[in-house]
Amino acid sequence: MKKKLLFFLSFAAFTLGSAYSQVMDPVSWKVTSRQVDEVKYEIIFDATIEKDWHLYSADIPPGGPIPTTFIFDESTLFSVKEGVKQEGESKKEHDEIFDMEIEFFSNNAKFTKEISLNNANLGATVSGVIEYQVCFEDKCIFLDKEFSVSIGEPKTAESEQISELATSTESKETSEKDSSLLIFFIISFAAGLAGLLTPCVFPMIPMTVSFFMGKQKNRFNAIANALVFGISIIVIYTSLGLLVSLTNLGANFANQIVSHWITNVIFFVLFMAFAASFFGVFEIMLPSSLSTKTDAKAEKGGFVGSFFMALTLVIVSLSCVGPIVGAILVEAASGLGPRPIIGMFGFSLAFAIPFTLFAIFPSIMQKLPKSGGWLNSVKIVLGFIVLAFGLKFLATVDQAYHIGFLGREVYLALWIAIFIMLGLYLLGRIRFKFDSPTEHIGFFRLLLAIFTFAFVIYLIPGMFGAPLSGLSGLIPPKTGHSFDLQQMIGQSAVSTSKQNPQTLCEEPKYADILHLPHGLEGYFDYEQALACAREQQKPVFIDFVGHACSNCKVMEQKVWSDPRVLEILRNEFVIVALYVDERTKLPESEWVTSTVDGKVKNTIGKRNADFQISRFNVNGQPYYVLLGNNEELLAEPYGYNLDVEQFIEFLNKGVDKFKQNPFKSNLIQIK
Repeated sequence: MKKKLLFFLSFAAFTLGSAYSQVMDPVSWKVTSRQVDEVKYEIIFDATIEKDWHLYSADIPPGGPIPTTFIFDESTLFSVKEGVKQEGESKKEHDEIFDMEIEFFSNNAKFTKEISLNNANLGATVSGVIEYQVCFEDKCIFLDKEFSVSIGEPKTAESEQISELATSTESKETSEKDSSLLIFFIISFAAGLAGLLTPCVFPMIPMTVSFFMGKQKNRFNAIANALVFGISIIVIYTSLGLLVSLTNLGANFANQIVSHWITNVIFFVLFMAFAASFFGVFEIMLPSSLSTKTDAKAEKGGFVGSFFMALTLVIVSLSCVGPIVGAILVEAASGLGPRPIIGMFGFSLAFAIPFTLFAIFPSIMQKLPKSGGWLNSVKIVLGFIVLAFGLKFLATVDQAYHIGFLGREVYLALWIAIFIMLGLYLLGRIRFKFDSPTEHIGFFRLLLAIFTFAFVIYLIPGMFGAPLSGLSGLIPPKTGHSFDLQQMIGQSAVSTSKQNPQTLCEEPKYADILHLPHGLEGYFDYEQALACAREQQKPVFIDFVGHACSNCKVMEQKVWSDPRVLEILRNEFVIVALYVDERTKLPESEWVTSTVDGKVKNTIGKRNADFQISRFNVNGQPYYVLLGNNEELLAEPYGYNLDVEQFIEFLNKGVDKFKQNPFKSNLIQIK
């Protein structure tokens, strides 16, 4: 009994002494999961033990030293099986102090716990604490470490809440994801309808219908071939979307594509060429051999002929609908997954339905307006829109490479000029080649002119710092704005930063090229932010963001701009913005080798993207993570969601969790 008392007094004295000097931890942990069957998983705890130290077994008799114990946080999504399997270099020796045979591990140990999902369709985040005791000669330390690991299907960028939430929350997130894809489908469908009005496509409607009606044996045959023709259009265009989706060559591939200067310059040049073509400067002609060969195949008739007729239409139409198709694919690439397929399916469905219906019901053709000057007007209007949208690619290059030639003011000035000219064109004040004289302005054209000038009026305050939240995904962010009238006169929520200034621990790295919105202060390097958070005893707010991330800008303008959100971010967190597409090269000493793909990450963006993927198993942005001083999760990570109240709830949950245990900074995180 005296020996036991002496041991525990020595243990307590050593532990208290360690707490006031430095935290020693001779064990490093790696926590992973492995699927056994549809609902059963194994959580595997691999321990690497420093030389001459030993870790006690999970199976220690009562009255002995503290066993290695795994305590799981309660959850409605899974259940934990009793018992633990253990492997490794174990030994059993008689301990004189405890007077019993005790098992312990040296060098390494492996512990396995079984987990069963309550619903196979829902993933979960399994978290908890490892409690363990390690000894070295006459010294022993009791430690605990938090762990967190995901099981089940990973979430997409549209619903990135890790799934320890209740079933009702999961259903809501799935609904939001489906809603987002539905909206994208509707937009793509509308783009397909707009493509029908282009000069390359509209005149082909009567030509195509006459082709089918003139070569069919009977009515049934005509309908069957028309259906094959329509389905072929959908298949051809959707295949483009499938190709884009399948060429996602890596977790960060989309970010590299949509932010790389070569890709964006190519798209910019193409859009400018299309705009010039629409304005009548020249005519874009695809190789005639393509349409000639497919047209020759179509002449053979039958189902094969219907397919090649559809292919001919697609090839001919690309010279007019190329910008529309390109815009859909570029927007879809920001999310990848099913988005390119859904986008092209929506576009092609709208494109194919009229042709198919006109072929089946040719009498409808009599109600169509005749081709004429109005088609040229449609082409000119489309030219202005393509011209404005094409600037987005140049702005992306400017932001990603910090060139500074196309700031927010210059960008908005160009848009204002473009849409003023569009309004004047609609009113007949500007004429282009092949335009018919405008004798009077019709109601629809007048309505378009009114909306165009109203849009210009909406843009003008943006020149003086107005947020223009509705366009935040298309225009450069306010961080690139050199003149902000709102900040000067103190009429915005941003001015509260003057009342409650943040104090940073040191000058942030990369602050000369990277910025936070709304006057917030923070860091752009994770380790620097974590060190400051520990010094100030504040939690860390991680913002995984990208220069080319439209949804990130929308979140900043529509959610972050709320005064309540700004107050919490400014006063309660140390903020770090980790740009996943920042191409600034790191010094060689800061290069990291990825544990995901084994490649060296030598730029800021590549390192940040690899950190997000390896740590959180997510590659979509925006993605917000709240961590304590020990890098423990304080709340479920948060993705794209424009509900301000939910975002505030997310932030407050992290703050409350952090304040519940102010001594967490003394722990060491499992990585």
